[in-house]
Amino acid sequence: MFTRSVFFNSGVKVSAQPTGEGYKLAMTKRVRKAVFPVAGLGTRFLPATKAVPKEMLTVVDRPVIDYVVEEAREAGIEHFIFVTGRNKGVIEDHFDVQFELYDTLAQRGRDETLAMLQRMQPLPGQTSFTRQQAPLGLGHAVWCARELVGNEPFALLLPDMIMQAKVGCLSEMVSLYEQTGGNVVAVQECDPDETHKYGIVGRGAQAGTGFVIDRMVEKPARGTAPSNLYLNGRYILQPEIFPILEHQEKGTGNEIQLTDAMLGLKASQPFYGYHFKGRAFDCGSPEGFVEANLAFALERPAMHERLERVLRGLAAGPRGKSSLEAG
Repeated sequence: MFTRSVFFNSGVKVSAQPTGEGYKLAMTKRVRKAVFPVAGLGTRFLPATKAVPKEMLTVVDRPVIDYVVEEAREAGIEHFIFVTGRNKGVIEDHFDVQFELYDTLAQRGRDETLAMLQRMQPLPGQTSFTRQQAPLGLGHAVWCARELVGNEPFALLLPDMIMQAKVGCLSEMVSLYEQTGGNVVAVQECDPDETHKYGIVGRGAQAGTGFVIDRMVEKPARGTAPSNLYLNGRYILQPEIFPILEHQEKGTGNEIQLTDAMLGLKASQPFYGYHFKGRAFDCGSPEGFVEANLAFALERPAMHERLERVLRGLAAGPRGKSSLEAG
C-alpha cells in the first residue's frame, strides 16, 4: 500500500492510492487558512479579564494566543483569521508592528529580543480580523469567518487550548489530512467518568495515521459514550460547513453549536480523528492556566531547577522547611 502525491501551483494536491478497483484520484486542497475565535468574554477569569482579553493572559512570558498562532504557523498556515468582539483591539495591536518599541530595542542593542519579535511578526496581509457581534456560540463565530475563508478547507484552533508536544498537534493533523482529505479533528483520552462533559467520538477503522470517526456525540449521557476520546479544540474542516451553520438551529446553552453542524456535514463527508498524545492545557480555566504556566516554565532550562525547588518548598507546606531555605 502506498500513496503518491504532488502539489500543483493551485494549492491542490492529487493523491493516487491503489485500491481493489485500481487507482483512485482524490483532489485535496491544501490547508492555508486558520480561524481563531477570540470573542469570548473570559468570565471565568474575572476580574483579570475585565479590561484584558483572556487570550492575552500570559503563560510564562507569552500571551496564550501566541502559542496557538505559533502552532498554526508551524503547520504551514499562511493566513490567520481572528473572529473578535468588543474590547479585543489589543489582540490586533499585538500582531502589528510596534515601531517605537522596535526602535528602542535597536538603540539599546537588544538585538536578540528584537530578532525574536520580528520572527513572530506575521507578514503584511497575513492577518485578518472580523467581528462576532453577538455571543451566539462557537458555531456562530466560525460562520462569521465565512467570507475570509472562502471556498477552501481551513483549520480551526480554539485559543483556550494550548498544546505541548515535540511535533505540533495541527502539524500532525495536516499530515493526516494529506493522506485522507475530508475533515479531521484532534482527540484525546479523558476519564471515562467525565465523558458527559465533552464532545465524544467513536473510533472506526484505521485510516493513515488516524482513524475513521463513526460517531460523534455532544456531551453524551453518563454510560452512553461510544469511547473516552474527546474533541480537544483542533479541527480541519471543509467549507461546506458554512451553509450548514447558516441554517443551524440553536442547541445547548441556546447557542449555535459547532458539533451539531459537524454532525450535519458528516452525513455527506467523512471525518477522521487524530489521536494527540501530547499535553493539552485548558487555559480557559484557572486550574488549566496555572498548570500550563508550570509545564511551560519547567520546559525551559533556565527556569527548571529553581522552579523545581520552589514547588518542593510549597509542597512541604507552612510547617516544613522549604528547599529555598535549605539551599
